[in-house]
Amino acid sequence: MARGSIKQGLKELFPSQRTEAAGDDASRRIRRKGGGRKASVKDNAELLAALESLVEPVTRGDPESPLRWTCKSLRHLEAELRSEGYVVSHTSIGDLLKKLGYSLQGNRKTLEGGDHPDRNAQFEFINTRAENAMRNGQPVISVDTKKKELVGQYKNGGKELRPKGEPEQVNVYDFVDKDLGRANPYGVYDISNNFGWVSVGTDHDTASFAVATIRRWWFGMGKELYSDAKELLITADGGGSNGSCVRLWKLELQKLANELDIPIRVSHFPPGTSKWNKIEHRLFSYISMNWRGKPLVRHEAIVNLIAATTTRKGLKVKAELDSSHYPTGIKVTDKELKTIRILREDFHGEWNYSIVPIES
Repeated sequence: MARGSIKQGLKELFPSQRTEAAGDDASRRIRRKGGGRKASVKDNAELLAALESLVEPVTRGDPESPLRWTCKSLRHLEAELRSEGYVVSHTSIGDLLKKLGYSLQGNRKTLEGGDHPDRNAQFEFINTRAENAMRNGQPVISVDTKKKELVGQYKNGGKELRPKGEPEQVNVYDFVDKDLGRANPYGVYDISNNFGWVSVGTDHDTASFAVATIRRWWFGMGKELYSDAKELLITADGGGSNGSCVRLWKLELQKLANELDIPIRVSHFPPGTSKWNKIEHRLFSYISMNWRGKPLVRHEAIVNLIAATTTRKGLKVKAELDSSHYPTGIKVTDKELKTIRILREDFHGEWNYSIVPIES
């Protein structure tokens, strides 16, 4: 009979007895039960106070929160405690910190800046404006600039399926390639049709580039979809190349309105709410998932990866390379600003306005 079966049988026959045959260690014990040096962290108020004094000055977050975290390593804490005369291992320190409510945590993106008092009211205004336009069959687009990307054999976040042990080889350092530079994807998302357009710029992300992308979308996609359009509604962030305070943005929109011969209505999101823009989670997020783990080796590869982005809900994307030159530092004078036919809404006219075409 196996030894394990014998031990199990003895346990069943004599549940209250602890014998050597049943695996009891009492007969082999050198010290009596409970003997030996006591753990340093047990009932040692001085040690707890010393540990708290080391951790607390660099504790981050809300002091009232029951869950706190520290950036000091366990071994550093062990060394500092030993220098103060406390003999305790780093593993015991880790257990003690857990009991005290500490844990290792990363950063969380939750701070969006100041909360404007009319934030919710502006959301409702944009929503009403967009619903009315779509109900009347008018185009409503969401625009924004995607994160600039290094072009070349650089690491791209995420993972993709490859043969085991054969990861894609990329550069160790992320220094900008002088010949390839960066890619500036600027997107236009058609909310009604779930269509996207992205221009991959090779120069600077300026207001001229932003409006040029909207122009490309109109003649490449929008004009056919909205042949009877009477106006164009644009929802955009409050900053960046399409910011509410950018004069060049409004001047370029005036040129586009004159060219299309329809009013262009604009509504900006309140400060600190860029992630609420439709294009962020309806287009850009899927583009990022589509090219995850793939080095963006050429501008043409970026264009192809963007154009290949689809979703189960029928998202379709067109992409083009825009190698035009868009210089920075262009100043719009007060005289040029006065030529813009801008009609501001009663509710936050700095965020909600219309650019009316000028008759030639």
